[in-house]
Amino acid sequence: MKLLVTGGAGFIGSNFVRMALTDRLPLENLEALTVLDALTYAGDEENLKEVANDTRYKFVKGDIRDEALVAELFKNHDVIAHFAAESHVDRSIDGGSEFVSTNVMGTQVLLDAAHRAEIKRFLHVSTDEVYGSIETGEWPEDHPLLPNSPYSASKAGSDLLVRAYHRTHKLDTITTRCSNNYGHFQFPEKVIPLFVTNILEGKKVPLYGQGLNIRDWLHVDDHCRGIALALTRGRAGEIYNIGGGTELTNLDLTYKILEVMGVGEEVIEKVADRKGHDLRYSVDITKISKELGYSPQVNFDEGLKATAAWYKENEAWWKKHKASTNKS
Repeated sequence: MKLLVTGGAGFIGSNFVRMALTDRLPLENLEALTVLDALTYAGDEENLKEVANDTRYKFVKGDIRDEALVAELFKNHDVIAHFAAESHVDRSIDGGSEFVSTNVMGTQVLLDAAHRAEIKRFLHVSTDEVYGSIETGEWPEDHPLLPNSPYSASKAGSDLLVRAYHRTHKLDTITTRCSNNYGHFQFPEKVIPLFVTNILEGKKVPLYGQGLNIRDWLHVDDHCRGIALALTRGRAGEIYNIGGGTELTNLDLTYKILEVMGVGEEVIEKVADRKGHDLRYSVDITKISKELGYSPQVNFDEGLKATAAWYKENEAWWKKHKASTNKS
């Protein structure tokens, strides 16, 4: 397998690359792995230093919208794992153009190149947010797409393009839709690293509204294992939900973080709720469990403790990224 990983210097993508090159994923005969990343604010080549000396590894700085670059890279690869995306909901609410450009147009450039190069498999990493919001029960993979933010709408658009290239061109595609990820190397604008690092800085933690929104939490290691299973064993043209099995209200999550960090509720600062804030996400993982043998392995409480410990031990990393965010 000669694997191209887009967005491989970001949070989930870099974790996938590190696990792949240290034999922690079910990937057979991995001959070469190239990371294509534009190194926007959330990408950091430092995330890959653990595997930088692996002879199979190569890093290319570039944009997935660069048609010439993408076409050239596809000449030397036969499988693609597409992680690259703009992913922060609040930023998409402030302005959606970059989300549409990267997530929709960028995916279209990759799909066109994959079709022309006759790539063996194109795996597209998506999100449960494309389904919208669900009061009770769980979403199966064939649930209608009802996105509610510019971010999730752009991901839904990319999902539909992937489906279209499979149906029209018979391109071998797989789409995965994950629940909320957490773990080390996550950019500190997302809720868990934001709250942990704010507490380390002696700041308040901003809790939206009453904190009653519910999310399913998935450790990034489990997510990457699910992606690897879909990449190697999934059926062409299929969609697979990947969940963590731990549903929490944002308020319950906050109290768990406070407990791990050894502080009281006085650090909570309730702020105005996000526009169009989805109430609850919950994915049905029956399909990937039965077909591919997936199940989440990381206990949430243990994973949260390990994540908080990582941020305590890697202050220089997250302070650098917080500083860059404040300047933007």
